[in-house]
Amino acid sequence: MAGAAALAIRALLLDIEGTTTPVDFVLKTLFPFAAARVEQFLREHSESPETKEIIADLRQTWSGAAAAGAPVWMETTPDEKLSSAAAYVRWLIARDSKISPLKALQGKIWEAGFREGQLQGEVYPDVGPAFARWRAQGRRIAIFSSGSVLAQRLLFAHSTAGDLSASLDAYFDTTTGPKREAASYQKIATALALEPREILFVSDVAAELDAAAAARMHTALSLRPGTPLPERPAHGAIDSFEQLFPPAAGR
Repeated sequence: MAGAAALAIRALLLDIEGTTTPVDFVLKTLFPFAAARVEQFLREHSESPETKEIIADLRQTWSGAAAAGAPVWMETTPDEKLSSAAAYVRWLIARDSKISPLKALQGKIWEAGFREGQLQGEVYPDVGPAFARWRAQGRRIAIFSSGSVLAQRLLFAHSTAGDLSASLDAYFDTTTGPKREAASYQKIATALALEPREILFVSDVAAELDAAAAARMHTALSLRPGTPLPERPAHGAIDSFEQLFPPAAGR
């Protein structure tokens, strides 16, 4: 992106998986970590109002998932209820479900892992330098991911590039709206007090970029290693953040 269009961009809105962070880190580190600890977490926090609300929300979504093969949910006793909730969560994780109560629960489980040093948020090597460069250019940076806001904050505060939280202005998850609906991006622009045309959204998912473009945001397709190129790419592609607003020549 160059010229007048680049000058008009006042904020970057970034996806996480496949954009700032390798997909394998999420699939092979974060998801197994949550799956292995979910039942213990639910038992240790079973009296927490927040945990009770998450379990109730999960139970509600289970009603619609039972026909798709979700494990049986039993709650004759409190112990059965917790075991059923944990089994259902593991089933959802295996399917990379995007439902909000699952993402909220995963964030809570990951929080302990990050704070205790068991987890560190993996980011691509170009992320830290790009954040610093964009901030120096006066551009704002925000995140829009299906992972909960808590999980997003933890990943960037405990990243392999150090604490990047000072570079980030805002975080958005699916409580704002689905990532494949234009209305979600319009809400984000309003929250950032910007016009959609002043925002560049970067993601590895073409359908998300389509939605952002429908909301009149600028878009860029992230083609990190292993990301397949869509058959009919409708968005400019990048394979590194070094391609977005590089330093002026001679600097």
